[in-house]
Amino acid sequence: MTDLIEKRPNFYGFGGLDRSAHIREREGWLDELLARPDTRLVLVWRTRSFVIEVADAAPRAAILQAAEHRHLVTHAESIAFLGEMGGIAHVALDLSPLDEVDIPGILQTPGAFTDLRRIGPLLERFEGSLLAYARGLLWWHQRHRFCGVCGHPTKIVKGGHQRSCTSESCRAPHFPRTDPAVIMLVHDGERCLLGRQRIWPDGMYSTLAGFVEPGETLEEAVAREVWEESGIHVRKVQYHSSQPWPFPSSLMLGFHAEAKSFDIVRNDEELGDAQWYTAEDLAAFESRGNFLPRRDSIARRLVQDWVESVRPDLAEAVDRVASAYPVRTT
Repeated sequence: MTDLIEKRPNFYGFGGLDRSAHIREREGWLDELLARPDTRLVLVWRTRSFVIEVADAAPRAAILQAAEHRHLVTHAESIAFLGEMGGIAHVALDLSPLDEVDIPGILQTPGAFTDLRRIGPLLERFEGSLLAYARGLLWWHQRHRFCGVCGHPTKIVKGGHQRSCTSESCRAPHFPRTDPAVIMLVHDGERCLLGRQRIWPDGMYSTLAGFVEPGETLEEAVAREVWEESGIHVRKVQYHSSQPWPFPSSLMLGFHAEAKSFDIVRNDEELGDAQWYTAEDLAAFESRGNFLPRRDSIARRLVQDWVESVRPDLAEAVDRVASAYPVRTT
């Protein structure tokens, strides 16, 4: 299983950026980066990412050169250093204060702000990771403008990777929030357990998942969530891999787990259905009007890797099964 993970990193988690945390402490360094002609700007507007979409072609991230678009810095509500790639700095700008009608005139460059959840599966991996990173970090800034301790305004420090209370009597530090969530493929050796939430597109099934609660281990969270949603008890909980999921701020922690009971009892009102499926069932999923998880998700990865481990002869057929979302074909 480890080899599979190394060969196919999870989407949004394959950035390749050097985050260069060691330079965040130095005064004035962010201004120096923005003054460099080769610095790249990654734009976000109200959680939407700036991309270029052309008919009959996959969308791509619209990453701008600072030398040509330095005026955008004056419109940014938040600025955050993302890291360096090949010695070139990448900086995220939150342009949320702009009115939508004013955006084309101010940007003066092709592109549009689009929901990353819609076009994520169509992006090249590095670009998808970069946009996800920027979206998650700037979303946190949007929602932490005031101190949770005393209520005073906070300010951005350390290149956008921390906020500090401006009250002299408080000065509480605040750090970007990441919410851990477990997501698991439960199996009995021949079948896997998939469910669907009532709000999902018709026919879509996925692995079970839920947030980790205070005071519990990840393994305990897996067992609890599976039982709460399906009435199934599990054992042999094994870590698979993780994936940042900035919608808005989750870290998905993937597991495989073996079922030790098999009768499904739905206890969760959010879950509209849960079923056991063999690899053969999954290969025929689309013909039955069903869909597997979106291809940029760790849920799809958990399903695909399980099929490869139990029925490698069906792996290609399952991989071809559509999701309810668009997919990159090149």
